[in-house]
Amino acid sequence: MTAGSSAEQFADILESYCSPEEQQTYHRFFKFAVDEYDPDEDFLFVDVRMKLIFALAKEFIDLPLGEIERLLESPIHKLRVGAVSIMDFQARRTKTPEARKKELFELYLRRHDRINTWDLVDRSAMHVVGGYLFDKPRTVLFELARSKNICERRTAIVSTGYFIGQRDVADTFQIAELLMADPEDGIHKATGWMLRSAGDVDRPSLMDFLDKHAPTMPRVALRYAIEHFDADERRQYLGMKGVK
Repeated sequence: MTAGSSAEQFADILESYCSPEEQQTYHRFFKFAVDEYDPDEDFLFVDVRMKLIFALAKEFIDLPLGEIERLLESPIHKLRVGAVSIMDFQARRTKTPEARKKELFELYLRRHDRINTWDLVDRSAMHVVGGYLFDKPRTVLFELARSKNICERRTAIVSTGYFIGQRDVADTFQIAELLMADPEDGIHKATGWMLRSAGDVDRPSLMDFLDKHAPTMPRVALRYAIEHFDADERRQYLGMKGVK
């Protein structure tokens, strides 16, 4: 795509991919949306295969920041999927300058009101937020972990996935500890996912964490965290929780 590519061009091409049959395929994946959901927004309307959205986002990888924000502002969910996918691809690209990565990070946080479903967070937080913060202070993640907004809390833990990839797991365990009493299932799943990944890098640290928290941590988080353990280890930690 040329430097003049626009949000309108992206939307027009994506619309040409739409298939009514796809809407039901994706409906079941959206178990939570936003703390203050606007019922007028078409956030569930996904009528195009995700792989086509991702492929189109790669074609539009040079979309200017202002045009990405225009996609984020759309009430149509698939366009916001496109927006965060472009952000993710730009953040991952080795030739992307640090200044642009900073702009992507700032856009993500500034427009978190539009990154308001679990899939939008999971599609972009690791590289746009975690990748940018890897060699910088990470205070903002601890602030997000204490947010009243479920998606901001999910960003806090999912962003640490980038650190885990660099074999840096300390913040994952610290943020997971902050989220132990979270009331939302979507946070329990994300926390367990990141704990499991951290355990793949540092099993002793995960076991230390579980020795402390397994009796009281949410069941879903525990089950996710121990998925890569052998059967005897799983029984041990589930037994601490009182789960057979």
